[in-house]
Amino acid sequence: EPYIDISVPWDLLTANEFLMKDLRSMTGKGQVEKGVVIHGHLDGGKGTIVKSGTYIEGNVIVGENSIIGPRAYLRGSTCIGSRCHIGASVELKNSIVMDDTKVPHHNYVGDSILGRRCNLGAGTKVANLRLDGRTITSYVKRKPVNTGRRKLGVIMGDDVKTGINASI
Repeated sequence: EPYIDISVPWDLLTANEFLMKDLRSMTGKGQVEKGVVIHGHLDGGKGTIVKSGTYIEGNVIVGENSIIGPRAYLRGSTCIGSRCHIGASVELKNSIVMDDTKVPHHNYVGDSILGRRCNLGAGTKVANLRLDGRTITSYVKRKPVNTGRRKLGVIMGDDVKTGINASI
């Protein structure tokens, strides 16, 4: 196994992509309703329900007692914690959603990390691509750092809430 250096928050996304690329297991502990399409692999924890109309493209891990959908679109390497709610018409791409977080309906979250106990208001959109196509600069200890990533959304701390139609 290669060494994965995690020194800045966006390194978690890189590590997540690497660790999930070869995901092949399905625990079968969660419930997948009829009408769910899976192109990749889903590892759902005990008590988790993936509702009808959900489309999974890529490898996805979901913790225990979470509710996904109906009609959610999960793609890339997406990892969702326990007791989460990913609601109707939500798209998550290449993101990490930590325990007890709610992304309830009509949201887009790409290339992002959402902390514990967050709640996104309906219609929250997370921009994740610079229009000029260059790599994204972030700040560490008030100094600019090139992330090396063309796509990077939000790195959200614990207990953050957004209102409806928020743009990040």
